[in-house]
Amino acid sequence: MIKKTKTIFLLIVSFAIILALSGCIDHKAPDQKITSSKFEKLNVSNVTTTWNLSFLFSTKEDASAKLKELKLRTKNINETYRPKFENLTGAVLLSYLEDNKEFLKSLENLWAYGYARNSLDVNDKFYETFLSDIQDTSTEYEKATSFAAVKLTSISKDEWNRIFAQEPGLEKYRPYLESEYIRFLYHRPQNESHAANLANIGNQRMKLETNALKEITNNVTVAGNITLDNGEKYAINSQSYYTLLSTDRDRNNRKNGFEKRFYHLINQSDRMAKLYSQKAKLDDLYARELNFSDYYEAKMFDSYLTKEQTDIMNSVFKERKGVFDPYLKFRQDKLRLDQLRPYDLLMQLMDEPDKKYNYTDSLLEIQSSYSKMDPVFNDIFLKTVTGSYIDVYPAPENGKQPGGYAISLCALKSPSIIFMNYDGLIDDKKTITHEMGHNINFYLMGNKVDYYYCGGPEYEMEIPSTFNEELFVDYAIGNYDKDTTVAVLSQHIGEYQNYFTFQPLITEFEYKAHKESDSKSNISGADLNSLWTNISKEYRSSSIEYYKEDSSEWTYISHIYFTNNYYTFNYAVSKAISLSLFKKYRENPEEFNRKYIEYLSAGTTLTPNEKLKKYFDIDINRKLFEDAMDIVELRINELKEFEK
Repeated sequence: MIKKTKTIFLLIVSFAIILALSGCIDHKAPDQKITSSKFEKLNVSNVTTTWNLSFLFSTKEDASAKLKELKLRTKNINETYRPKFENLTGAVLLSYLEDNKEFLKSLENLWAYGYARNSLDVNDKFYETFLSDIQDTSTEYEKATSFAAVKLTSISKDEWNRIFAQEPGLEKYRPYLESEYIRFLYHRPQNESHAANLANIGNQRMKLETNALKEITNNVTVAGNITLDNGEKYAINSQSYYTLLSTDRDRNNRKNGFEKRFYHLINQSDRMAKLYSQKAKLDDLYARELNFSDYYEAKMFDSYLTKEQTDIMNSVFKERKGVFDPYLKFRQDKLRLDQLRPYDLLMQLMDEPDKKYNYTDSLLEIQSSYSKMDPVFNDIFLKTVTGSYIDVYPAPENGKQPGGYAISLCALKSPSIIFMNYDGLIDDKKTITHEMGHNINFYLMGNKVDYYYCGGPEYEMEIPSTFNEELFVDYAIGNYDKDTTVAVLSQHIGEYQNYFTFQPLITEFEYKAHKESDSKSNISGADLNSLWTNISKEYRSSSIEYYKEDSSEWTYISHIYFTNNYYTFNYAVSKAISLSLFKKYRENPEEFNRKYIEYLSAGTTLTPNEKLKKYFDIDINRKLFEDAMDIVELRINELKEFEK
């Protein structure tokens, strides 16, 4: 997953994925110059495992001082440009864009620092308050510059032509102005008062998001203790739950762990439903204020997609969910079970499922998986894993947030800040390379295009990470023993099922939960549990025996609480595109690499559709999703052949 801030018209600091989070202009990052010559092997003695964020801010006092400075800069930008925008010229607009850009860099750099520190301990009051102050500063800046948003989203085509003709220096910002302002002529704030109201709604949404993520970390995913069959007490939290279900060969232990959390989530559902319903109402209110029917329509517009495209995608995955049945039968036979239950689906299919892999050994394997990629992949990889950019190990008992993400530092031309909970299990290796994919993408953009173009819609940003996963699986197939290869390939196919069934399910749930929240003054946990279960049945396989009670699985899915919501369908779209790209890579690696580096470096200088068409002749349509399911079938056949 990636983190970014994304503007529709105004600055909205969003939790969800993620344009460039970056830097104060008076803070210098280390020299990040790339020199691609040979494939230099990683020296493991140079590997770092904790963050050193001092290149962002040395102390919390420095960060606080910068935030105070930005509040003053907000006032200065307002006083300088408000009167000049009444008779806007090309020269004024160019100057405003440059000043606005430097402000955004500084603010996003603060957000990157504050969010990263808060991720290490969600209970640290200073950084919780600091994030809240950043959100408030963002809102105030949005209000102070609303004159620009109102003006730039209301200019006619002829007037735009006049402004561009006045100032040749504006030409480099034409794609940015088109994507952020010109195309929003019918979806814009009507006046400064309207823009201020939108900013206040956005601020409320950000506060709810921060609260939800704290609840998930401290309560929702903390289910309590179970007693293992050997008499040991075992605490179920966000990290230990997956460790238990993926490594414990004692099925009764897995069952007890699953049920402990399953019923705990039900108990949490009323509280989380109240929070989610508040958020959903605000989401759609915000969108309707901008002349969208709801937030989903706004999301599709912002992503250069249509609801018809995502509906087609969902229908293909529902129609072809049976593709996974042979894989599930393989899993059932491998585990020697009469019937698969939900607590059997994560279990590693290997002789030593709880085997731990050293982090540096995993890095060496991931590096090897890049051996046929452009050498720049390796250069960025080395800078990142040896430069204190990755916080590696879990610490839920100290308030460390679950999951993983990459925060881009495009403005500093620096590797990303990568957040992980590496537990040493075999599937953790793919987590590393997934986040490294985001990192490579952001680094290439940061060193190629202007800061304004360092980003893109979520599905586009997820392509390099999901592509990296395919590289790693191919490496495993070529280098691991049979037992380990079967485990990796099986787990990977399970992830296909996650991408093509579970992730679209989440987005469908969000869409219908928003509708229910819109029509009801109060919505209960039972309401959302029933909704979740009924939608999930459309994606479920009959090969699995599910629990009769309605599931509260939605409660712990952090993505649905993001300010930038309707996130998870992007994983399905990106994976389908990645599989198409991977096929092209296998056919002609050299030609593919040339195009792929250009594609990853282009940022938003082209629209997502234009980029896919220009570099790879790919359209997002039924054929893309059908082809993806065909490749899934091939991987399943590959798995069965290895077992033979």
